[in-house]
Amino acid sequence: MKTVFFTGHREIKNDRETIQKLMATLQKLILDGATDFYAGGAIRWDTLCEKAVLVMRQNHFPHIKLHLVLPCPPDEQTARWHTSDRELYRKIFEAADSVEVLSEHYTNDCMKNRNARLAELGNVCVCYYDENRRRSGTAQTVCMAKKLGREILNIR
Repeated sequence: MKTVFFTGHREIKNDRETIQKLMATLQKLILDGATDFYAGGAIRWDTLCEKAVLVMRQNHFPHIKLHLVLPCPPDEQTARWHTSDRELYRKIFEAADSVEVLSEHYTNDCMKNRNARLAELGNVCVCYYDENRRRSGTAQTVCMAKKLGREILNIR
């Protein structure tokens, strides 16, 4: 069974082409048997992917599931976010099929632990990754996924 996880930079092209590539990739994965999608609840790319999974579930594939793997409690993860981003996060959180919170509080390594857990859970990594940005959480997660032999699908 294929399981999918997401990782990506906060700075993304949130344009029609990126969204179309993401939706086409998700559709292909679902038609190839993917049913479980794991996301880390981060702002921008994760949010875009989470929304895409929910749209696919609502409109075409009611059997697919969205699982959130959070580094710390939602109120701590979103503490510095804009109100609109926090509201969208809350809606996604409520629509998710499951939520796993890895740490009781924000810690220096909770994001890294979340990234490792995502790479452990999914066997396909759908990412928005700029290979020139080697010192980022996304680069770290893609590296973890490669070490685990995961398939990498870079939307960028």
